[in-house]
Amino acid sequence: MPLAPLVLPAPDEYLDWLAHRVESSLEQARGLAQLLRSGVSGAEALGAWNDVNIAVSNVVHVSELMANVHGDPDVRARAERGEQDAKALLTELGLDRELYDVLAAVDPSGLDELSRRFLARSLRDFHRAGVDRDDETRDRMRELSSRMTELSQLSQRHIRDGGRSIQVTPDELAGLPDDYREAHPPGEDGLVTIGTDYPDYVPFMSFGTDRGARRRLAVAYLNRGWPQNDAVFHELLSLRREQAQLLGYRDWPSYDAEIKMIGDGPRIIEFVDRITQIAEERGRRDFQAVLSRLRQDVPDAAHVDAADKLFYTEVIRREEHDVDAQTVRAYFEFAKVRSGLLDVTGRLFGIEYVDVPDAPVWHEDVSVHDVYAEGEQLGRIYLDLHPRPAKYSHAAQFTLTAGVAHRQLPEGVLVCNLPRGLMEHDDVVTLFHEFGHVLHHILGGHHPWIRFSGVSTEWDFVEAPSQMLEQWAWDAEVLQSFATDAHGQPIPTELVKRMRDANAFGKGSAVRAQMFYAAVAYFLHAEVPDDITSAVDDIQRRYDLFTPLPGNHLAAGFGHLDGYSSGYYTYMWSLVIAKDLFSAFEHDDLFAPEVARRYRDAVLVPGGTKDAADLVADFLGRPYSFDAFEEWLGE
Repeated sequence: MPLAPLVLPAPDEYLDWLAHRVESSLEQARGLAQLLRSGVSGAEALGAWNDVNIAVSNVVHVSELMANVHGDPDVRARAERGEQDAKALLTELGLDRELYDVLAAVDPSGLDELSRRFLARSLRDFHRAGVDRDDETRDRMRELSSRMTELSQLSQRHIRDGGRSIQVTPDELAGLPDDYREAHPPGEDGLVTIGTDYPDYVPFMSFGTDRGARRRLAVAYLNRGWPQNDAVFHELLSLRREQAQLLGYRDWPSYDAEIKMIGDGPRIIEFVDRITQIAEERGRRDFQAVLSRLRQDVPDAAHVDAADKLFYTEVIRREEHDVDAQTVRAYFEFAKVRSGLLDVTGRLFGIEYVDVPDAPVWHEDVSVHDVYAEGEQLGRIYLDLHPRPAKYSHAAQFTLTAGVAHRQLPEGVLVCNLPRGLMEHDDVVTLFHEFGHVLHHILGGHHPWIRFSGVSTEWDFVEAPSQMLEQWAWDAEVLQSFATDAHGQPIPTELVKRMRDANAFGKGSAVRAQMFYAAVAYFLHAEVPDDITSAVDDIQRRYDLFTPLPGNHLAAGFGHLDGYSSGYYTYMWSLVIAKDLFSAFEHDDLFAPEVARRYRDAVLVPGGTKDAADLVADFLGRPYSFDAFEEWLGE
C-alpha cells in the first residue's frame, strides 16, 4: 500500500496539533526504549532502536521547522519546547547503559551489511554521548546538553527576530532598479525603510551609489543578533569545549571532526591554510582590481570593506565584462525561475513534480509539490521562499519527515528569502543550491534505517551535491529553458557567457572570504576567546583580503556557529568534491540525462548507507582529488 504524506493541520490548529505530535511521539519513544530494555535481542533489538529514533526524529524535525517558519509566537515557543524535550530524551537515551548493553550484545555476524553498519554507528553514538563514563560525568553531560539546546535556540531566535533597518531619503536610492524603488516608497516622514533581509540588502549593497547609505546598511547587517548573541555564543563555545574535554578530546573541533570525512580537528585549519594558499595569487589580483576601482572615486582609499565590496565588484563586472546585473535580473522573474527549477531537475533526474494546491500549509506563500518517479511517489516538498517577520532569515532545507522505507515518506521544506518579482542571478544560484539538498533528502530517503536517511552522510560532504547543482544555473541552454524577459525573449547565449566571465572575477577573493569564515568557526571553538569581536577581526585580517568594517559584530549574526559549529570549512571541502563530481558531466550538454541518472543512483539515492568517499569513488571510478578545483580556480 502506498505511503501517504504527513497531513498538516488547518492554519488555526497548529498549536494543538504540534503539542499532540510532540507528546505522543515522545511517549512512543519512551515506551519503545522500555521494551528494548526488557530483554529483546538480536535483529529485534536493532529494529526497536530504529523505531525509537524514528519517533524522536519526528519530533525534532517538525519542531525545528515550526520554530523557524510559523508566524504564531505561541507555536514557535511550543516548537522550541518540543525540540528541547526531544533532545533531552536523546541525551538520556545516549547515556543509558542498559540500552547500550542490549545493543552491544547483538551479534553482528547474523546481520546483513547495512544492518551491521547501523549497529556500528549506533554503538559509536553511545560512546560519543558518554555512556561509558562515570555517574558524575554523565550527569554533567545531561546538564550540558540541555543548556546547549537552549543556547542554540536562543542564538537562532536573536538572529531570526533581530533584523535591522535604516532610513534613507529617496535621493539615497540612486542607482537602484526601478522595481526596487517602487517597492520601497517613502513613508509619511518622507523617508524610505531598508531592511537587512536579503531582498533589501543585496540589491542596495550592489547598486546603491550613495556610499554613506551603503555603509550604514552594512553596519546594521553586521550587527544582527548583537549584543545578545555575544554572551550566548561565548557560553555555547565554552560548554562545547567542556563537553569535548569531558569525553577525552583535546577540544571541540577534535570531537566534532572525528565523524566527518576530515577525521581530525587540526586537519581543519591545515585544510583552511592550504586553500588560502591556493587562492592567494588569484585573490590578491581580484582585491587589487576592486581597490583600484574604488580609488577612482575615493582617491585616498587605503582598503576595501563591506560597505564597498559588493558595489565595486559589480561596477567592475559591468565596466570590464559588459554585464549589468540590472539587465540580467530582467530575465529572472520569480515564478518563471521556480517553475524552471522544477522542470530542469525533473528532466535531469527522471522525476515528476505534481502540484498539491489544496494541501494545508503554515503560510499562504508556501507551495506544495509531490515527487514521483515511474508512477511511484518518492516524497513531498514544500517551498517557502519569501521573507516575512520572525521567519528564518537565511536559506536552508529543513526536514519535515525523514524517509524510512515502508514506514514514512521523506518530506523536505525549502526555506529561502527571495524577492517576489525580479531576482538577482545570485538568488537563482542560491535556489538551485538549496534545492540540491531537497533532492538529496527525497531521493535518499528510502532506506530501512533512519540513521542513513537522505542527507545523513558525513557532514563535510553534505554541501557537495548542492554546490554541484549550482552549475546548471550558469549554463545558457538550461537558463534559456525558463529565463525570459517581459517580452518572452530568452536570455541571450552571449550574455550568459559574459556573466560567466564576469563571475570568474572575484572567485579568488571569494574563496579567501570563505576561508575567513571557516577559520572563525575553527578558532572560536578551539580557543574560546573572551573577546569574540576582537578575535574575529584579527582572523579576518589574517585570512580575508577585505578589511573589517568598523563597528561590526559579525559573529553575533553568524548562525553557522550554531548549526555547523567548528565545521564551516565543510562548504569549501564539499566544493572541492563538487568540482570533481561535475568533471564527469558533459559540459556541452547539461541536459544529457545519462550521467545525471548515474550520479543520482550512485551518490544521491544511497543517502548515508556508504561512506561519502565511497559514494564519490563509485560515481567517478576513482578517489576524489583537488585537480578540478584548482583548474576551476585558475580559469
